[in-house]
Amino acid sequence: MHPELVTGREDGFVSAAWTVKPGSTRRGEASCNLTERILEVPLGNDATSRVVRAHELMHARVSPHVIEHYGVLDEMAPRALECAEELRINTLIARLDFDVALLSDGSEKDGARRIAERGDWSEALCFLMAVLDTGGEKAFLAGVRQIEPSWMPGLRAVRKRALGLMNSLPSTTLGATRLNDEQLPSGYANSTVVLARILTQSMAARPPKTPEELRSFRRSLEPGARRPPTGRFAPLVFDGTVAMSPRPRGAGVRRTRASTSGPTMRYPSRLLTDEKKRAFARRSNVHGGIVIIDQSGSMDLDEASLSMLLRRAPDSLVIGYSHRPGDNGFTPNVWILADRGSVAAKVLSGNIGNGVDGSVLEWAFRHRRNSEPIIWVTDGQVTDSHDHPDERLTLQCAELVRRHRIRLVKDLSVVGRVLSCGRTMNRSQLSQFGRLGRKLLEMKTF
Repeated sequence: MHPELVTGREDGFVSAAWTVKPGSTRRGEASCNLTERILEVPLGNDATSRVVRAHELMHARVSPHVIEHYGVLDEMAPRALECAEELRINTLIARLDFDVALLSDGSEKDGARRIAERGDWSEALCFLMAVLDTGGEKAFLAGVRQIEPSWMPGLRAVRKRALGLMNSLPSTTLGATRLNDEQLPSGYANSTVVLARILTQSMAARPPKTPEELRSFRRSLEPGARRPPTGRFAPLVFDGTVAMSPRPRGAGVRRTRASTSGPTMRYPSRLLTDEKKRAFARRSNVHGGIVIIDQSGSMDLDEASLSMLLRRAPDSLVIGYSHRPGDNGFTPNVWILADRGSVAAKVLSGNIGNGVDGSVLEWAFRHRRNSEPIIWVTDGQVTDSHDHPDERLTLQCAELVRRHRIRLVKDLSVVGRVLSCGRTMNRSQLSQFGRLGRKLLEMKTF
């Protein structure tokens, strides 16, 4: 066994000595470590051992050797990249007339059952790629079908897309190692990376169950298509780079309000126009609060109005949020704009989508002080991590609004007044808040 004889790469992989270790034909007991040049393979003369050796040697011939350094791959799930590459390697050795039907160790059906029993849709997708078109595929799908038959249409749709992608590329393109502009081997970039991107968004998606969901899911697998619904919010990723500066105290901390009594008659005209005769001025302290601002594209917020709000909310915690659809945790989706006396030096803009509405509300409740008011600047649109409207998530947010008496506003200019007025919303105002407002109107106890 001489992996040193595997040559012809064009990506700068230098020929050098390898270490060969005995492995087996069982899944997970054969590997190719390109970084440390360690090849672990079965050394028997049987047909299965020869196919497993061919698989690992093909890794040595075409797989990237510095994959951990490629920032361009950060947005893809590592497991998706790993299993998509397994399919590329199996496709290449099959084209060299190796019998990939021998790539099965009998564990696939039980493994599939365990994956389905724990409801791990994402692993079901990835594992399918690792066994696709090999001897383990049929047993794997049979195991999934026994536990989660509703997954089968979605799995078949991804299977068809993956095979179509691999079959569309000639072997010279599929196995090419010449580096592209992003310093990725071109064969890897044109097949494994493309499939891993599809897998990553499908792993986050909700398994399609209805005909309508299946049609949407199938469309999402095509180039340039919209991502499929996920049915859940994205995790919060705070922007830790926001610089805060203390806001001078004084102006705006105390406000003058019209009153029926007080030391100064500032509004004499109210003796005629106000039935309660609130002609006197009385100073009152403005207490803090929490302001949650939806900065998604549908809000179309004016930066000048947002800057004005930050200057006029002296004791408030102001949070902005917006999620980039499909992001896997690399792009911040929530940021502190003001923190009870300090203000962000720069107003941050959004990332197109909502994606974290409920997550932000729950975070705000955990940081609430006593019974201070909470204001949510929103148009009432609630979306999942792929920016799809979702009835269940909208209902979840409506329940949070009702339970914690959150005040909804659409216009930044009225936030200060709503913070200080001490009143909750009227039911008549809810109709202006889209799906969220309709859910709240259905609640008799709001």
